[in-house]
Amino acid sequence: MSAATSRARSLARAAFLGITLASPTFSFAATPAPSEVPPSRSLGSTDRQPTRLPAVSATTERQPTRPASIREVRPVNFVELSSPLLSTAMKRQEDRANNTQLPSPPPVPADLPMGAGSAESIQQPQTPVHTDAAYTLEELQGIALGNNPTLAEARALVEAARGKWVQAGLPPNFWLGYSGQQLGSSGQAEQQGVYIAQEIVRGHKLQLSRAVASGEINRLQQQWAAQEQRVLTDVRIAYYDVLIAQRRMEITAQLRDIASKAVQTVEALKRGQEASQLDVFRAQVELQSAALLLKTADNALTASWTRLTAVLGAPALVQRPVVGSLDGEFARLDIASQMQRILAESPEIAAAAAEIERSRWAIARARAEAVPNVEVQGIVQHDNATGSSNGNLQVALPIPLWNRNQGGVRQARAELSAAERALNRTELSLQQRLASAYQQYANARNQVQDYSRHDGILDTARRSLELVNSGYRAGELNFLDLLTAQRTNSQTNLAYIEALGELWTAIAEIDGLLLKDSLSASPGGN
Repeated sequence: MSAATSRARSLARAAFLGITLASPTFSFAATPAPSEVPPSRSLGSTDRQPTRLPAVSATTERQPTRPASIREVRPVNFVELSSPLLSTAMKRQEDRANNTQLPSPPPVPADLPMGAGSAESIQQPQTPVHTDAAYTLEELQGIALGNNPTLAEARALVEAARGKWVQAGLPPNFWLGYSGQQLGSSGQAEQQGVYIAQEIVRGHKLQLSRAVASGEINRLQQQWAAQEQRVLTDVRIAYYDVLIAQRRMEITAQLRDIASKAVQTVEALKRGQEASQLDVFRAQVELQSAALLLKTADNALTASWTRLTAVLGAPALVQRPVVGSLDGEFARLDIASQMQRILAESPEIAAAAAEIERSRWAIARARAEAVPNVEVQGIVQHDNATGSSNGNLQVALPIPLWNRNQGGVRQARAELSAAERALNRTELSLQQRLASAYQQYANARNQVQDYSRHDGILDTARRSLELVNSGYRAGELNFLDLLTAQRTNSQTNLAYIEALGELWTAIAEIDGLLLKDSLSASPGGN
């Protein structure tokens, strides 16, 4: 038997064995973070090396759980499964490709906040437990973390990016087919056989594709962290909004009771010829105004609760009071130190840095596209004319003469420049938003201090009302003076409540890294 015939039969056996090959197997191991693997300059990466992503220092009470390790998917080695001829060709291509040193591409980040790493592990909304006790801030934040749909959306986007990472590194499947030639020769000169073909990916394209996908996972992780902070900030703002609404209800109810007693008093005085009908009308107007304020406060409480349950992701949550303190000492915040803290801890900055990292890998991937892939095909066939079998081997690759992916490289470079500008824009946006939030904080803090301090506005209005009451009972002041003092006192208390609400809202926004409006923000950052 000739050597060619022996090689051909070996190729045929390998081809038929290829039909029964099982699906690719996977091995799992803990791997380093993507930012630890910079792109190699020998592969045409940019001169500027990727920087490590800034860590996100969360300021919330609850953080996503992180698994201790992550699974790495290793594609099957087709060299070990192919025929000897195909194996030799592929090994030669690998030897040439290995002349260029390439570090291992970034695997799936090991700090993914996913349990089992599958779509089935995405948490389903949790049904809050209904009790008669009042809600605390911690309880409300726990409900939001388990039910807010934007967090589940962000988790799903990260999981989708993980799937993209897996797919990006899988090599092409090989082809197995039938070949027939001279089929119209009535069986005298027909040549029939089977062939196996494989595309060999060169230039480390699969590794670089996974590096790009890994950068996208990092970006989406930071967007997830940002979305979680938005939810926690929104819950805190809505919580204080409900507290303010409850306090407003208490004050307006007291004002209505005072106005009601005033009407009764004036009517009694009129019966004793000590007050006029005009005084009665004035008292009734004050009562109606106080009743209207109470209705408005009740509507505000209902709206505040509705906004809170929307952020919680539990619109059917039974309305109950919330407990907490609105008064007390407020820490003095410095805008410069707060700006430094936000720039260091903001997940928005980390997401922008992750996009720069991804864009740098994308440039290396675009340059690698110019390295042509090799197509290898082996065929074994039987020749009816000679009654013998023969083999055939074909190796082909495109010549990168006109198309060297120049446009793709140019696009990747422009996207890197855009990502760097986006980081600058994010920093300026944070500075702008902090200026507005800090102005609200400073103004509200000044108002709260002026209202609540000893001999402040609240104290002065209260003592003024006491003096007018004494003067009215002594007959030294008329009823109009009493109504004016009561109206001033009520307006002062309501203004103090509004200032408290503005102050707590500003504090929550600054403490929450200026991240809010979770239901209107896109979890993917697009």
